[in-house]
Amino acid sequence: MGLFSRFFSEFVDVIEWTDDSSNTMVSRFERYGNEIKYGATLVVRESQFAVFVNEGVVADVLGPGTYELETKNLPVLTTLQNWHHGFQSPFKAEVYFCNARRFTDLKWGTKHPLMLRDSEFGGLRIRAFGTYGVRITDALMFIREIVGTEGVFTTDEISSQLRNLITSRFATIIGSSNIPVLDMAANYDQLGEFLTTRIAPEFGEYGLELTRILVENISLPPKVSEALDKRTSMGMTGNLDRYLQYQTGASMEAAASNPSGGASDGVGMGIGLAMANQMSNQMSSAGQSATPPPLPGMELRVYHVVVDGEARGPYSVDLLEKQVAMGTLSFDTLVWSPGMSEWLAASAVSSLEGIWGDAAPTPPPVPSS
Repeated sequence: MGLFSRFFSEFVDVIEWTDDSSNTMVSRFERYGNEIKYGATLVVRESQFAVFVNEGVVADVLGPGTYELETKNLPVLTTLQNWHHGFQSPFKAEVYFCNARRFTDLKWGTKHPLMLRDSEFGGLRIRAFGTYGVRITDALMFIREIVGTEGVFTTDEISSQLRNLITSRFATIIGSSNIPVLDMAANYDQLGEFLTTRIAPEFGEYGLELTRILVENISLPPKVSEALDKRTSMGMTGNLDRYLQYQTGASMEAAASNPSGGASDGVGMGIGLAMANQMSNQMSSAGQSATPPPLPGMELRVYHVVVDGEARGPYSVDLLEKQVAMGTLSFDTLVWSPGMSEWLAASAVSSLEGIWGDAAPTPPPVPSS
């Protein structure tokens, strides 16, 4: 910096910080030799803190507002040295601006699978990831514990530490929660709230507020996910036959995607045989499950009768017995039943012998030879 630039920077002294980045947490205001003129203007915007550091010691922390750097307006500056010399003062100070807005959409996730015991599947490995948000609430503590003497400090420089902290606590909480892995998706909100409450005090030790943790996904290893998908598919089919049909269809689809080559021919033959066997088994099962026909002579027969020259019925044998008892059915009444070639007298039908009781008809005489 030339002499004119140095003189100009001492003559016009407005100390402020504007930043259009989304991840800067702390920025040190750069001055030539860190020299600040008496009576300079300090502008601290909303969601900012300004931290004065004199000879390595924090002199004051200022919130939003505009300040004239004079001892009558800023009594704390009386602790600083040589302000009475004006802009030629050899006094040197540093001003750190802290961004107090909320930093959102910071990522966390497990680097390696976490082992846990599931009540349904036994030992499992899971992975999880999500987002969280933080903001600076204690600028002095944050600078002392985290920033140190860095001129610019971003979320990238602390996200690894915060992510490891979240992951470690998540492993402990999820391992002791006894939530079945299939029910975890229904508890993402509760897990996030519990993690926030559990970890917030540890973030406070850095001068940070943990605003929120979101659990976006808890996943199983690929092989376990594939096995679970097959189990779900079997559950959706309802029985083994339908599952075999599903598997056959999947094999056919795979074979169709590779129509050339002997391998696909073999697959096609295998599929054909499997489907033939399956259809044969189904037909056999259907035949076994069908109701067998009645035994010969045990059929439930019905009869039509001629009354007053009109055919009536059909009547069951039980109804014919009642008609015999009432006298409306006689030996000579013509009857017919499916399977008979003609109308016959009731007394001539052998299957009706039992309806006459003690009044059984006399069989017709045998012709003499």
